[in-house]
Amino acid sequence: MGHTYTSALFHCVFSTKERSPEIHEPSELWAYLHGIARNLGIRSPAIGGTKDHVHLLVELPSNVSIAEAVGKFKANSSRWLGQQGAWSGWQQGYGAFSVSASVAKDVKRYIDEQERHHARRNFSDEFRILLEKSGVKFDPAVVQD
Repeated sequence: MGHTYTSALFHCVFSTKERSPEIHEPSELWAYLHGIARNLGIRSPAIGGTKDHVHLLVELPSNVSIAEAVGKFKANSSRWLGQQGAWSGWQQGYGAFSVSASVAKDVKRYIDEQERHHARRNFSDEFRILLEKSGVKFDPAVVQD
C-alpha cells in the first residue's frame, strides 16, 4: 500500500490558569483557534468552551502528535490573548480523549452547547466526568476547583 490512511480524532480540553474567567470574547478565540488548526493542517470540526476553558474536537494528520498539537494551540492562542489585553495564561497540562468517528457528531454537539451545559455543572466536575468516562486514572485532589 503506497498511501497512509489515519483517523485520529481527539476531544481536547484545557483551562485558563487557576480557571480565571479571562476569555472575554470567546467567539473570537474560537475563530483564532480554527485558524491555528488550518495553518497546522488539522481539521477542527468543533471548538468551543466558556470564559475559563476550551474544548477542541480535532482530527490530527499522521505526522502530528497530540502533545505537539495542543502545545501549538496553547502557545499561539496565549500569545494572541496577551496581545488582546490582560492575560495570565493557560493552566499547565490538558486532557485529550480519543473519539470514535461514530460518535464525533455527539462530541461536536457537546462542544457547541458548552454555555448551556455549564449552567448545570462547573468545569472541575465536567473534567472529572470526562476522565472517568475515558478510563483515565487520576488523583481527585489534583482535579479540583
